Amino acid sequence: MENKGKYYITTAIAYTSGKPHIGNNYEIVLADSIARFKRKEGYDVFFQTGTDEHGQKIELKAQEAGVTPKEFVDKVAGIIQGMCDLLNTSYDKFIRTTDQNHERQVQKIFKRLYDQGDIYKGAYEGMYCTPCESFWTESQLVDGKCPDCGREVKPAKEEAYFFRMSKYADKLIKHINEHPEFIQPVSRKNEMMNNFLLPGLQDLCVSRTSFKWGVPVDFDPGHVVYVWLDALTNYITGIGYDAEGDSSEQYKKLWPADLHLIGKDIIRFHTIYWPIFLMALDEPLPKQVFGHPWLLMNSGKMSKSKGNVIYVDALADFFGVDAVRYYVLHEMPFENDGNATWELIAERTNSDLANTLGNLVNRTISMSNKYFGGVVADKGAEDAAFDQDLKAVAIGAYERVAEKMADLRVADALTEIFAIFKRCNKYIDETEPWVLAKDEAKSDRLSTVLYNLVEGIMIGASLLQPFMPETSEKIAAQLNTKLREFDKLKEFGLYESGNKVTDKPEILFARLDMKEVAAKDQEMAEAMEAAKAAQPADKNGNQTGTPGTAQGQQDKGSDGQGGAGNPEAAQPIDIEPKPEITYDDFAKLQFQVGEIIACEAVPKSKKLLCSQVRVGSQVKQIVSGIKAHYTPEEMVGKKVMVLVNLKPAKLAGVLSEGMLLCAEDAEGNLALVKPEKDMPAGAEIA
Repeated sequence: MENKGKYYITTAIAYTSGKPHIGNNYEIVLADSIARFKRKEGYDVFFQTGTDEHGQKIELKAQEAGVTPKEFVDKVAGIIQGMCDLLNTSYDKFIRTTDQNHERQVQKIFKRLYDQGDIYKGAYEGMYCTPCESFWTESQLVDGKCPDCGREVKPAKEEAYFFRMSKYADKLIKHINEHPEFIQPVSRKNEMMNNFLLPGLQDLCVSRTSFKWGVPVDFDPGHVVYVWLDALTNYITGIGYDAEGDSSEQYKKLWPADLHLIGKDIIRFHTIYWPIFLMALDEPLPKQVFGHPWLLMNSGKMSKSKGNVIYVDALADFFGVDAVRYYVLHEMPFENDGNATWELIAERTNSDLANTLGNLVNRTISMSNKYFGGVVADKGAEDAAFDQDLKAVAIGAYERVAEKMADLRVADALTEIFAIFKRCNKYIDETEPWVLAKDEAKSDRLSTVLYNLVEGIMIGASLLQPFMPETSEKIAAQLNTKLREFDKLKEFGLYESGNKVTDKPEILFARLDMKEVAAKDQEMAEAMEAAKAAQPADKNGNQTGTPGTAQGQQDKGSDGQGGAGNPEAAQPIDIEPKPEITYDDFAKLQFQVGEIIACEAVPKSKKLLCSQVRVGSQVKQIVSGIKAHYTPEEMVGKKVMVLVNLKPAKLAGVLSEGMLLCAEDAEGNLALVKPEKDMPAGAEIA
């Protein structure tokens, strides 16, 4: 890929007041997908994230925890960075506002702005919200409470330094009007203009004297730099900015930032305060600020005080990291809030990841092994009716995905990628490889069909890499090849003809039992309530917590998998006994473990599924009357118990070469009988 130049992307830095929930973690995954995509496009990407570690709120929490503020933030910053790593994010720098270099530059910036008259000393009197660390006038309150968080405010007065915001307001309005791409989405731009800039800006308080945990104003002891002047400058101090004019080569290369990715709740600080600070420093403004929506839980904003939060470590342990990444990226609309629950994540995992993607890869590899010993070869036996459309969808996907990503429509980009996998699944239904396999004269056509499937999967997997990096690598490994660069995705046929796929395909995403998901959800909710009740109360009687407590953490179950058993144990039932048999009668029956490698509905039958079952080195075709209880997609990948030596018979005109063992309850519900432990296909059941 040609070098397209630098691309500097940042997230907002996470506030170190406690362990972040999945709504907070969404931003780092979103930024990572953009950063990875830009790298694949040929950009020299620098991706920065980090933690915001000063302020009165942290000072109070540290006192409650009986530790110093530095000890407190060290622990929380470690948790936050650990979650970034857990989510497999590819940040280049993790900045902390307690970093010595950052603190020194904040002092230099403050002094410079004071010396040039942008900052002046005065006194502040108003209603103060401690959690938001914000002063408000009476007219700005909503029902007498903080307009940002809705909490109680208290009257406060203190000596402070102020920034002359109005001095730069007109210049900022002009910049926004001349650069329509600066604030995205457009609704955020309209909100900033109409609610804040056009009515007129008040001067901003930029120092405090009522607490000590902050960057000291070095020329006026007793004052510490107020949070926003401290926190926002991380975007330049982290890459080598120097307020005295000795900035690093890295800074000169990277600034201005190409994208500040932030939550919509802090858009005002990033599109009004931050640009004005930069104007005062005579530095260029960032090219774009994107205020993404929130990830809600049950359509309500996640809040630790409400107890309605989901933590990413629990989700990753249960669903897997890439499943979590996929969900938060796919389910967040461009402008409106998304929603997350354990049930919704499980449903999306089953439908998109297990069925559409995982089943496709497994079926394709299994058929390649069954029919050609794993060798994938393009025999040139094309069928224009089906092949051309598959190829068009595959080779046209990159441009469609790139167009969506250029507009930061990440969810739409993922939809375009999965359109490839859905088209491949449709291609299987159209070409019917199992029918082609019955006619030796159509061997070349069958080989070409499987080659086209592998090629389509590889194009999709290569595009998927920025969003689900581990899964993409697994797919490439199973197909015995490497993921492609983006400039190689406009050609169809680059998979090496004659290459051999793995003979042991791995299930990428197992289909989840919704009862187990519900049990896990309940387990986590109960653990959170117990942890909340166990926390000491603060002086106001509110429950408090320290970072890394049991709140949101999960314990491994007795099975070592972090899961709970089914809380609704089935009641025992009795059935009509059959006549006794001898051991010799039983010995005539041959039971073995089988692995279902493909499954489809039997045409014109409401009850039957036709499964291709691997038993040892053989593959048997078995027809079962379980269509009401399992979909074909659910069947693929299961290890089952098979009666192997049952005399073949035709059911609805389809040959069946064995029987799958099932259990049946009093209501007629069926469940496949499966080995308790993972046993190889062909293992004898005795």
